[in-house]
Amino acid sequence: MQARMTANEYHSIVVCVDGYDQRILRGRLYNPFLQGTVHFTGLMEFLLAVEHLLDEMNFPQPFAQVRSFRPQAKAREEIRRDNLEQRGERGTFVMKVIFRQNASWQGTVLWLEANREESFRSVLEFALLLNSALDEKGEGS
Repeated sequence: MQARMTANEYHSIVVCVDGYDQRILRGRLYNPFLQGTVHFTGLMEFLLAVEHLLDEMNFPQPFAQVRSFRPQAKAREEIRRDNLEQRGERGTFVMKVIFRQNASWQGTVLWLEANREESFRSVLEFALLLNSALDEKGEGS
């Protein structure tokens, strides 16, 4: 597992879920690009935080955005590997967004507690995967 994450740490976003009461997502985001922790409560706050992080990293670039050869204004700082070792109270997921096409995300998510990895083709599919892992009743809906 460790070798998979260190291949390219910037592409990995560690999602620590601390609560999922009444299907309201609560937790923290970690990424080597971040200098600290990003807390979120609710799915929308989570999605906006990840989108902001992807924009700040400029990777993956949105499909519809005009690309440039000019250097980015922000230089990446030293990789913080301690961010990748965090764990959530309800679940821990390592998310890799590979593409941002069709106003959505495509990538993979690794559920650390179950050691299961799944691909997702949209933000909705990612949210449904999280729900299936966190739902106490084991129901997917």
